[in-house]
Amino acid sequence: MSSIAIRTENLGKRYRIGRRERYKTLRDTVTAAVYAPFHSARSALNGARSAVGESAEDHIWALKDVSFEVKKGEVVGIIGRNGAGKTTLLKILSRITEPTQGSAEIYGRIGLLLEVGTGFHPELTGRENVYLNGAILGMKKREIESKFDEIVSFAEVEKFVDTPVKRYSSGMHMRLAFAVAAYLEPDILLVDEVLAVGDAVFQKKCLGKMGDVAREGRTILFVSHNLQIVNQLCPHSILLDNGSLVANDRTNVILDLYTEAMAPSETSNDLSNPDLRSPDSLENSLFKWTNIKILNSEQKLNPEIRFGEPFEIILSGIAAQECKYFRVGFGIINRLTGVVFNSHHIFDGSLDTLAEGPATLRIEINPNILAPGFYSINIGAVGYHIIDRLLDCFGFRVQEIGLTPARVWDPSYKRGVVDLPWCKWRVIKN
Repeated sequence: MSSIAIRTENLGKRYRIGRRERYKTLRDTVTAAVYAPFHSARSALNGARSAVGESAEDHIWALKDVSFEVKKGEVVGIIGRNGAGKTTLLKILSRITEPTQGSAEIYGRIGLLLEVGTGFHPELTGRENVYLNGAILGMKKREIESKFDEIVSFAEVEKFVDTPVKRYSSGMHMRLAFAVAAYLEPDILLVDEVLAVGDAVFQKKCLGKMGDVAREGRTILFVSHNLQIVNQLCPHSILLDNGSLVANDRTNVILDLYTEAMAPSETSNDLSNPDLRSPDSLENSLFKWTNIKILNSEQKLNPEIRFGEPFEIILSGIAAQECKYFRVGFGIINRLTGVVFNSHHIFDGSLDTLAEGPATLRIEINPNILAPGFYSINIGAVGYHIIDRLLDCFGFRVQEIGLTPARVWDPSYKRGVVDLPWCKWRVIKN
């Protein structure tokens, strides 16, 4: 018996730009089926002439040459920027959209959560939609009945189960849709960013349920921009960009690739670019940041820092005049979790003053507890108000140094944003 749940080969979907195609009626579909052999023969005779009048600019590939396999029982994350082809891929796998090229093999029943309300008829009640979705999955009435109370309880819609779903809020739609998809036991569950609709409590509830579904041996494809949830839920992930498959690997490897691609420029130290500044920075500021550098433990200018080794951040700026009540600070940012930490410098005295002219600040980070990965820096200068604040102004990487002991005995080991290799351990005998 095959262990494969999903297999795609050279899968692609092309859309025409700027032209609206009318919806096909049943008559159009039957007519097209009758004339299909004649159209195929004519296309073969005409060859390249059939494409005259249509240039490559008339079309866009939302997905192209995507090939991968997902084994039964795997939980696989799919990540990428907006427009990378994630939703298009799920629509093809769920047979909503027909591919332009390639093939997809699906082994098992599919439960689908593409967007709020997908698969629900707005005029039917919650109860009727549960039975309708179960019937679409090929379940018998008694199977649906055995799960019905659990579905309603999980979705927290007991009072509204006999109300038409068109009167449901978006949160109620999502809760019921998720409960139906999870409890009617499809072999493969496709989830596309729908958890963003629910509140924090229900998101936690959904993640727990998806973990239960995975432990039951069912397959999950999970699309989300929340990298923290992908890292928590999915041991394996796929990275898409511009419709193409960039990588298919362990989630920690994929997240490194993704965050590297989104990191700010690592080659420019110049901070004069106005696009780096936050909207609340003053125009014609009293003080402007001008330069940023990072020095490694050997005092060499290098944006790649070795894990565990100290490094320095050097900030330079210039004051147009004397600045009173002056404070500066910086923050280390990780795209997976957000702010890692902030640090603020206070000059001597309660009324801090920065003299007119250039100024340089050196910040030593020792020990370096940042786990391997990509980071960026925010810096700010404030007086009576925010004077100059730069967001994502410089990026750097902390490089892995061999395998840590945890990685050796546990390949699935997941690091946090910081790592503390120098904690003092003592063995205490009873």
